[in-house]
Amino acid sequence: MATILLCGVDLFFRGKLEALLAGHHLITVEHTDPPDLVIVDISRVDAEEVADAYPDVPILGYTNHTDTAGLRAAHAAGFDQVVAKSALVKRAKELVEELAPSG
Repeated sequence: MATILLCGVDLFFRGKLEALLAGHHLITVEHTDPPDLVIVDISRVDAEEVADAYPDVPILGYTNHTDTAGLRAAHAAGFDQVVAKSALVKRAKELVEELAPSG
């Protein structure tokens, strides 16, 4: 079970992620322990700020496939994986296992 911090994820999509990632602990606020993975809605937060805040934690960013500027910003910020929102829905478990295997 991984502890996954959600940054900028809206309530509706959080519910979808909770269903897709059953068995993992999803949080929306910082805890004293660092998360095993950070999932970021690139369209709602600053990619650089998230990357700076979690330099030692894998970061998975997602956005609408038409948000090319957001996708580029996340790549430039050094996110470990950047996907379209639809790809995250299809591959959520697989992506989490790749990025937080010990979680």
